[in-house]
Amino acid sequence: MEETVQTVSQNVENVNWVVKAFQDGGPAMFVIAAVGILTLLLIAERFSSLSKLAVDKTSFVDNLFGMIIRGDIRQAITFCDSKLTPLTATLKAGLVQVMNKRPDEEVQVAMDAAVLKETPRIEGWTGFLAVFGNVATLVGLFGTIVGLIHSFGAVSKVDPGEKAAKLSQGIAEALNCTAFGLMVAIVAIVAYGYFQIRVSRALNDMVESSMSLMNMVVANRDKVKV
Repeated sequence: MEETVQTVSQNVENVNWVVKAFQDGGPAMFVIAAVGILTLLLIAERFSSLSKLAVDKTSFVDNLFGMIIRGDIRQAITFCDSKLTPLTATLKAGLVQVMNKRPDEEVQVAMDAAVLKETPRIEGWTGFLAVFGNVATLVGLFGTIVGLIHSFGAVSKVDPGEKAAKLSQGIAEALNCTAFGLMVAIVAIVAYGYFQIRVSRALNDMVESSMSLMNMVVANRDKVKV
């Protein structure tokens, strides 16, 4: 029981410390908080969107290529329609050209165009995470400078007995802005790097699968059923 009370008390003290640090940081903290909220919302949106756009590439491609080997292009296109993702849209674009008996060059061009079309859908607003990271850092730096200006400006106008209090207040404002700005920036930049890796993998899967599909189509042109 005593340990539970101590834990609750410790949590309350931590919350109070964060609230006090936020209040001591001055007006710049509200801007940093706004950037932090936008960063968290964008991270949540990217997780949700990329999860919806993902597909088990190995399983999907194996099933699709089996249909191509059998020459059933219509079934392959229907299979692509059952999973609305950038990867399936890219492969479908090529299969439609195959069904229309277009040359191999046009099949590849159709898939390349689909990759370009689907890329913004995969990337989304990921780039803004880097922007938010830079903005948080700069706003934190701005708050730091303002805090130091307030600190030394106040010291020059007060009684000697109050100088220490005013100086510590200004330094607290400066350091809190720096700390919170860097905290938001670190989260934003780490998330940006993570999502960039996921985006790159998704784009590589699209390009690799389109090339494999092209090779599969070329090798099985004589089996195509329209």
